[in-house]
Amino acid sequence: MNTQILEKPDTGTADFSALMEITNRPPIVFTQGRGAWLWDSDGKRYLDFVQGWAVNCLGHCPPAIASVMVEQSTQLLNCSPAFYNAPMVQYAEALTAASGLERVFLANSGGEANEGAIKLARKWGALHRGGAYEIITIDHGFHGRTLATMSASGKAQWDALFEPKVAGFPHVPLNDLKAVEAAITEETVAVMLEPIQGESGVWPATDDYLIGLRKLTEQHGILLILDEIQTGMGRTGKMFCFEHTGIRPDIMTLGKGIGAGAPLAALLARVEVCCFEPGDQGGTYNGNALMAAIGLAVLKKLSAPGFLDQVNIASRHLWQGLEDLSAKHNLAGARGKGLLLALNLGDRTDGGAIVENGIAQGLLLNAPAPNALRFMPALNVHQTEIAEMLAILDGLLAVH
Repeated sequence: MNTQILEKPDTGTADFSALMEITNRPPIVFTQGRGAWLWDSDGKRYLDFVQGWAVNCLGHCPPAIASVMVEQSTQLLNCSPAFYNAPMVQYAEALTAASGLERVFLANSGGEANEGAIKLARKWGALHRGGAYEIITIDHGFHGRTLATMSASGKAQWDALFEPKVAGFPHVPLNDLKAVEAAITEETVAVMLEPIQGESGVWPATDDYLIGLRKLTEQHGILLILDEIQTGMGRTGKMFCFEHTGIRPDIMTLGKGIGAGAPLAALLARVEVCCFEPGDQGGTYNGNALMAAIGLAVLKKLSAPGFLDQVNIASRHLWQGLEDLSAKHNLAGARGKGLLLALNLGDRTDGGAIVENGIAQGLLLNAPAPNALRFMPALNVHQTEIAEMLAILDGLLAVH
């Protein structure tokens, strides 16, 4: 893979004052990316194991996606969602075939897809559950930053933000089936969760728990909604995380890796659940031809023979490397699935410092919690790049 910078751009003196402050960013400006690598405006190279929070599933600027963007941009960008376009139709057919869920609504972001899932479930409850509207969600979960998805999320630091919140989201602990059952009332319409809680530190729902949730929701006649924004599209070694259990949700949301860096998301549902009427759901850019063509190209790449096998090989390599570092530095081991993994730092709470020191050494990592590091490399990451990351991380962990 070519990892040489093409040309050092002239960005002048960076002035960040025109941007709203919505997160703490290091004072560097990225200008180019290739595969597992990014370059900043000074020409410094960084090995990227964040990849836009699992967005760039094929790495930075994958040639196959770039060529589709160029080709589609010369044919049709957006004829409005009031009309069908060819990539939209083709992509919807491919997504339903891959997932087993018969209907698709294409959106622009994971938060928008989850907002749509909440609306769909509530309308279904109004029609089929006597007006039931509550959706049981999970402590420490993350579903987006709209008012409804923030309300559905289980982030304690959001409790006092943007009050009043949207009502109707009782929270229960992860992997506690009895707590879910106890929370079900006549007002309950669904249970919504991530198969792996990524933002809180890569905490997996167990297979037995997911299987139990499917049985429990069926027994009570309510819906199961899986937020696969971060876990879907090959991230866990299967196209969708629910495939590890053999169950099928009623509603599923996809985002992040679905567009390999382009703003794309999807809401999928069983045909029996689909009850939107014209005017209930929409969006100016939803299903536009450019994004649909990109999504179709991504799905074809991920579905190619042997691709997911390589994801699982890379996952085993990364997992073993993290376990080895954990043993060497007296940490608490790895967790997660596929190429969504975390290293538990145990009693150490210097995750943020490790990330900061990593940037100085040309390595991009993420610390979702002070005592954890999260790894979300491109799904086609090379074993030599994993080895290079582990070698740098080894040195970073040695610093106390």
